Amino acid sequence: MRDKILSVVMPVYNEKNTILKIIDKVLKLDMVKELIIVDDGSTDGTRDILKGARPDPRVKMMFHEKNSGKGAALRTGFKAATGDIVTVQDADLEYDPNEFMELARPIEEGMADVVYGSRLSGGKPQRVYMFWHKAGNNFLTFMMNFLFNSTLSDIETCYKMFRKEVIAGINIRSNGFAVEPELTAKVLKDKSLRIYEMPISYYGRSYAEGKKISWKHGFEALWTILKYRFVD
Repeated sequence: MRDKILSVVMPVYNEKNTILKIIDKVLKLDMVKELIIVDDGSTDGTRDILKGARPDPRVKMMFHEKNSGKGAALRTGFKAATGDIVTVQDADLEYDPNEFMELARPIEEGMADVVYGSRLSGGKPQRVYMFWHKAGNNFLTFMMNFLFNSTLSDIETCYKMFRKEVIAGINIRSNGFAVEPELTAKVLKDKSLRIYEMPISYYGRSYAEGKKISWKHGFEALWTILKYRFVD
């Protein structure tokens, strides 16, 4: 595995309790070329923490003046990415960046263009979490697989890794959490792309611990899946 190949895009919104910890975990990896942090209008003090942090030369910070959603933050971050491989890291501690090396290997070896880290394929630690969240994710994943003739197990995962050329060619339209099914629909529609899936750990958090996505976002995700099956 070559050093300094990975651009990590980190959308951030009100994560003052975890932001410095996750930044530290990402920057400990030799493969990280740059960490692109996009603060999406935080109001809890996260922005002040970021501005006061000791800068690492690999860190790029961008600030949205108002909260526009995860999709808007990713759109900003992806445009600034320069690494050979680009991935997403949420600003909480639900996902472990130490698994980046394993996820990047199929791309580095020329086998894959896109790699998904699946929380639902087994083999890695999984926090027991809410039944209806899992049921909703399973339903959305089923609909995606049915409509796009695929076999993914976890379309809502944060860990989506792309060759730079792939993500640079995707026009992201969704501003909120619907960016997850939009990205998946668009890579699945491109039949030239080689998409792989690998198991990852998941240290999920509860609403009391700061989880933001809710059942309401499931309806938006379903509409997004249906929409991008028929439009670009």
